[in-house]
Amino acid sequence: MKAMIIKEIGSSDVFQLVEKAKPTLKSGHMVVEVKATSVNPIDTMLRSVELPWSANLPEVLHGDVAGIVVEVSADVANFQVGDEVYGMAGGLNGVDGALAEFMLVDARLMAQKPKTLTMKQAAALPLVAITSYEALVHKMNVQAGDNVLIHGATGGVGHIAVQLAKVLGATVTSTYSPANAELAKTVGADNLVDFTTATVADYVQAYTGGNGFDKIFDTVAGENIQKSFEAAKYYGHVTTILPIENVLQVALKSLSFHSVLMLIPLYHGINHASHGRILTEIAELVDAGKITPIIDASNYSIWEVAQAHDHLQSGKAVGKVTLTV
Repeated sequence: MKAMIIKEIGSSDVFQLVEKAKPTLKSGHMVVEVKATSVNPIDTMLRSVELPWSANLPEVLHGDVAGIVVEVSADVANFQVGDEVYGMAGGLNGVDGALAEFMLVDARLMAQKPKTLTMKQAAALPLVAITSYEALVHKMNVQAGDNVLIHGATGGVGHIAVQLAKVLGATVTSTYSPANAELAKTVGADNLVDFTTATVADYVQAYTGGNGFDKIFDTVAGENIQKSFEAAKYYGHVTTILPIENVLQVALKSLSFHSVLMLIPLYHGINHASHGRILTEIAELVDAGKITPIIDASNYSIWEVAQAHDHLQSGKAVGKVTLTV
């Protein structure tokens, strides 16, 4: 089969097109004919810099995949040949990813693809949907009536998180960049905040009466996390997706602070079935018209992955950058 591989960490020109042996089926797994994948920031980082997961980097990157099952192990009961599936199932920890014609996947990480989406659209969802679900449901238990702040209304994770929070019954306020003002209006937040002009005090007063938000999901992190701590009510919850340093306000406000790293099952080999269950639920919400991924207008094949990485890192992408076979 054809595959795009890397032999070293570096710029986008490290990708090489090669002929590689088709994956061999093993217990608990399926072979999927790859139809699409998407570029996540973790993919560009694994390609370009040393990370905690770099020691056992596979040749084939990209975890998000949508495709068709062509082989199924006899001990896998819930999938069959011909099923259209999607998942986040490789691209690190020695497990080859989706930049190839075929991918060997752990069946527990996969789910039936949303019927109403194309392969290209479905491939945009796994990492960002799992991250959003773990943050909002598993970590913060967002429920009807909660006053929720989500930073990054049009980001890869943020736009799914806003929609999921609304499904859960929350009142959602979300920050956005003025460059994406029109797109931000489409994701369903009750209140939108231009982060370049509004202060934290402004939107805390406007949308919580000065009390602070019950639960905050910060998909921006970095220095922005201090805004999240400031915007949270006493005894509130804050969740983020990136490491941070100064957590003084967590103690001063007696906050519950959570970190989400959806790569843990892939790296440590635990809790795989949780990802499959989440994606099954997400597919149902998508098919019910409650969650829709935003897809960048670019049209790359997986053989043009270098250009796709460059496009994402340019900051010019609007929505998820996807690649098809």
